[in-house]
Amino acid sequence: MRIVGLTGGIASGKSTVSNLFKVQGIPVVDADIVARDVLKKGSGGWRKVVAAFGNEILLDNGEVDRAKLGQIVFSDPGKRQLLNRLLAPFISSGIFWEVFKLWMKGFKVIVLDVPLLFEAKMDGWTKPIIVVWVDPETQLQRLLARDRTSEEDARNRINAQMSLDLKRSKADIVIDNTGSLEDLNEQFQNVLFQVKRPLTWTEFGLSRQGAFSVLLSVTIGVLICRKFYNNGL
Repeated sequence: MRIVGLTGGIASGKSTVSNLFKVQGIPVVDADIVARDVLKKGSGGWRKVVAAFGNEILLDNGEVDRAKLGQIVFSDPGKRQLLNRLLAPFISSGIFWEVFKLWMKGFKVIVLDVPLLFEAKMDGWTKPIIVVWVDPETQLQRLLARDRTSEEDARNRINAQMSLDLKRSKADIVIDNTGSLEDLNEQFQNVLFQVKRPLTWTEFGLSRQGAFSVLLSVTIGVLICRKFYNNGL
C-alpha cells in the first residue's frame, strides 16, 4: 500500500489538491475531519480540551467553539502547543483507524491530508510527500480574502505553522500554486502519474492483496512441507 503525504499551509490550496485526488477516485484521509471528530461533545479529546481551556470555549449546546479556540491558540504559542499535545494521540489513532478501514477495502493508494504532517512527525508514515506551496504574500492575500479577517489575525495563523519554504525543502513533490487553477490542474496531472505508478514490492507487501499473497504462499509452503514429512514417515 502506498500512503501519500499531502500537506501545505493555510490558504495554500491544499484542500483543492485533496479534492482533485478524490475526483480521481483516490481515497483521502483528512486530518481536519478527524480532528473535528475527536473534539465532539463527550469524546475523550473534548474532555481533555475543556479541562485545559475551561467552559468558556464551549457553545450553548456544549460543543467546542472552534473559532474561539482558534483565536486563543493562534495568538499564544504555549497554548497552541498544549492543544496539539492534548489532541495528538486521539488524532493519530483516528487517522490510523481510517487508513486501516481503507486497507481492508483493498485500496492500494491512500492520501493522508495532514496540515501538520511534519510537525506531528507523520511524514515518516508517507512516501511520497507532496507540499502545496505559495509565496508568503500570495498566502496572506488569499487568507484575507477567504476569511475576511484582520491582517494581524491572518499573520498569526500563518506564523503558527511551519513556513511553506521549510516544508518545500522536505518534500518529494512540490506543487507551486501561485498561478491559476489551470496551472494547478496541469501540475496535478503530472503528480497523479507519479502517485499512480506501479507499487514497489515493499508497498505491495503492505497492501491487503500483498498480505493475502504472503499468507497464501506460507500456507502452501506449510502444506507441502507437511506432505513431505508425512511421506517420510
